[in-house]
Amino acid sequence: MQTLNIRLKFKHIVLNAILNSLFKQRCLLCVAHNASELGICDACYKDLPWHTVPQCPQCGLTSNGLVCGSCLNSPPDFDATHSLFTYDFPLDAMMQHYKYGNMLNLGHIFGKMLNNKINVDHIDLIIPMPMHPTRLKERGFNQALEIAKIITKNYQKKLDYTTAQRQKYTPPQASLPLKERVKNIKGVFKVSANLNGKRIAIVDDVMTTGASLNELAKTLKNAGAAHVECWVIARTLPKH
Repeated sequence: MQTLNIRLKFKHIVLNAILNSLFKQRCLLCVAHNASELGICDACYKDLPWHTVPQCPQCGLTSNGLVCGSCLNSPPDFDATHSLFTYDFPLDAMMQHYKYGNMLNLGHIFGKMLNNKINVDHIDLIIPMPMHPTRLKERGFNQALEIAKIITKNYQKKLDYTTAQRQKYTPPQASLPLKERVKNIKGVFKVSANLNGKRIAIVDDVMTTGASLNELAKTLKNAGAAHVECWVIARTLPKH
């Protein structure tokens, strides 16, 4: 009996080794057969455009690591920005496939990456950037909500996707010139609860001008929030 068990165990080990070899996950970016659980191989993972340069802690733009002059002269309504990447290749292409190509598995990957870089403990509520119901029907999913679900997997009570709502249907920010985005987003959000003293993180995919995030942060603070920060996958930096 003992010999039989040893043989069966050995066959199980060999079978698993064969299956792992045959079905080992390919890297999403280079299709190599050595992808990690995130779906990206180590080499491609290291080559992603990580946002690691010294930056303004409030808006995330490149600076000497201190609050930049723009934030000092005209402070935004959000208090901090945490971004994983700069919006450059291949992250920009990945984001386009995620939002418009229905590659929802990328939302899971982005969420796990962001979860590895941020601290949830000091935050009371995590609010994904709201979508207007019409836009949600058009796209089929809220890309920010899918990312937030991964972040809050172990903190489900902190996920709040109902208190903040988008009450106006407006053209997508990305379709507008930079100067028109603040006007386009003004007054589009509403909050249906008292957020007195709450520390809130807004989750979004890409921060370009920050107009949408700033307008939502303003609305949250008008509802009583004490602290609002932005958690984004990518930050667009000015091209020089």
